[in-house]
Amino acid sequence: MGYDDVIQHMGDFGRYQRRIYFLLCLPAISCAFHKMGGVFLTAKTDFRCALPNEITTNSTFLLPPEISNLSYPWNYETNTWSQCERFDRDFKDSNSFTADKNLSLAVPPTVTCYSFVYDKSTYALTATTEWNLVCDKAWLRALGDSLFMVGVMLGSMIFGGMSDKYGRRVAFFSALITQLVGGVLVAVSPEYISYMIFRLIVGSTTSGVFLVAYVIALEMVGPKKRLVAGMGCQLFFSSGYILVAGLAYYFTNWRTLQIVFTIPSVVFLAYWWFIPESARWLLTQGQARRAKELLQKASLENGVELSMNTVECLLSMGSDGKPTETKQASFADLFRYPTLRKKSLLLFLVWFVNSSTYYGLSWNTSNLVGDEYVNFAIAAAVEVPAYLFILFTLDRWGRKIILCGCMMLSGAALISTWMIPTDMPWLVVTFAMVGKMAITSSYGAVYVFAAEQFPTSIRNVGLGACSTSARFGGILAPYINHLAEVWQHMPLVIFGFSSLIVGLLSLFLPETLNTKLPETVQDVENFAKSGRIFDQDIERLDDDAAKPLAKLINGASNKQSQVY
Repeated sequence: MGYDDVIQHMGDFGRYQRRIYFLLCLPAISCAFHKMGGVFLTAKTDFRCALPNEITTNSTFLLPPEISNLSYPWNYETNTWSQCERFDRDFKDSNSFTADKNLSLAVPPTVTCYSFVYDKSTYALTATTEWNLVCDKAWLRALGDSLFMVGVMLGSMIFGGMSDKYGRRVAFFSALITQLVGGVLVAVSPEYISYMIFRLIVGSTTSGVFLVAYVIALEMVGPKKRLVAGMGCQLFFSSGYILVAGLAYYFTNWRTLQIVFTIPSVVFLAYWWFIPESARWLLTQGQARRAKELLQKASLENGVELSMNTVECLLSMGSDGKPTETKQASFADLFRYPTLRKKSLLLFLVWFVNSSTYYGLSWNTSNLVGDEYVNFAIAAAVEVPAYLFILFTLDRWGRKIILCGCMMLSGAALISTWMIPTDMPWLVVTFAMVGKMAITSSYGAVYVFAAEQFPTSIRNVGLGACSTSARFGGILAPYINHLAEVWQHMPLVIFGFSSLIVGLLSLFLPETLNTKLPETVQDVENFAKSGRIFDQDIERLDDDAAKPLAKLINGASNKQSQVY
């Protein structure tokens, strides 16, 4: 605890920390642009099949009913003209005409459409309209979003490892430069395959930029302020999430919008002269002198006299400045013991469902009735009260009741959309937003809760595995949303049932609020057998020691298993 002793002595959240913290939170806004902006980059608009010899660039979307009747077969399931087929009016063999069972008249055979006319009243150009990602190519939109999340998962591994080995600043600026270059390449993509590849690269950088900045920010904040600081970072992300709707409303060409999303990365390059290396990382690398100089400089800006001798007394490092040797745990260790194995599998499932539901609802707003921009903005805005709720209740009500309650509330709200009458579409949107707000709170709580479930000796590995499970949930979410092509309510119902069931299963996890956390795997096994963590009753901790993110940063910050 030597490092935290220094932080507390110089001030948990002094002038120096506030300045650096604010600067590091700003990149979360640009990361939100790239993560959530895909909703508008590949937005689907209303469309119709292009007629023979029709020039699509100069065509009018709306046709007179008599022309539509002669050109398109009627879809009796959706009560609209077919969008993916048209009559083959060039077909001359009248004997091959088929009888329409509903109209009792002969109609020519149909042909599949390969050219389309789009409604440009809302979007001037999207990736979907430019490359005709509709009908039998509609699944490519889901593939693109899924590959973006694959990039997020790969980025957390690549830039996380780089951060541990080469330092936080190197990882941050490497990700930032890659994000800048990748973002521009997305905007100039000549076809959809390259678009997906470059978006995958950009997705990997969101992990590097936001995750590394998040870790640097929390590593220099005192234990009393880490929960507040952690939620603050998420609120900056939510602010960027909200801004996406406004930018997309103003810039209706997807290429221009992508450039706008990428511009902030240029500004953040100036951070090279303002953002220092993490003192905690320097200590772990045996660079104690640089760390001490940095801490002394920070304390002076905070108005606190902190001599080099004082720093050396407070730090727990040896005089030789060498990092403490610790035994490296492995992924297999999570499954060697019965209690830890059950707990790990349950936590993997909880993270998987939270991630798939969160991203699924975030990207599903275009499938809801009403204005797409308004729906998206509301889905973003509900995150603010969701995080504030976590901030004020997590250390008072307990982790389990919030995690379970929020997941069950989200599930119940989403399932209810199935039973709402068709003449009340606004109520569907309302319940979907309640589900989004609840799952956001759950997602924020599970990160803290999971960190306290694993023993210190294996916490890094456990959180990393949970984070990977969450990534797979995000990868699956676009395909669940694609099922709206079959039935509009299907994604909401799937997310609802999964949240409800897993929320109930989370009741099997033990409460960790104000309890002494297990240090070893054997502590977990003993607790399962006797209902106690150690041979004595569970010890109650003071408020400072119970702060969840303090425990998290002390035990797992180097592995950087951030949720979002």
